[in-house]
Amino acid sequence: MDLTVVAYVIYLLISIGLTVWVARTLSHNGRVFIGDVLQGNEKLADAVNQLLVVGFYLVNIGFVTLYLRSAEEIVAARGLFEALSVKLGVVLLVLGFMHLANVWVLNKMRRRGIMERQQTPPVAPQGWTAPAGV
Repeated sequence: MDLTVVAYVIYLLISIGLTVWVARTLSHNGRVFIGDVLQGNEKLADAVNQLLVVGFYLVNIGFVTLYLRSAEEIVAARGLFEALSVKLGVVLLVLGFMHLANVWVLNKMRRRGIMERQQTPPVAPQGWTAPAGV
């Protein structure tokens, strides 16, 4: 069997496995942030979380498949490992970047929600007072 095809299969298995693992980790732990931002609305938190996971899968698996192609033919085991290390290294960097971007967005959403809750007065206004000196 052609070593280039072997490299493709190994690359796809590892890359998609890593993508699934990172997406599940983000989904499981990110739900807490989303629930906090949405003030305990569990159905909406689940829906937003699921949409974020689907977007994460689409972007990362799209990148993995676009990055599959190899410019040169692999003829030896050394070349197989070198090609896989470069490809998997780039995929890991992209997954790490996407993970950090998701965490950053979730944190921004959470902070905004906290700020909005702090600006809401604890008691509704009960009247109007004219300014002094009028």
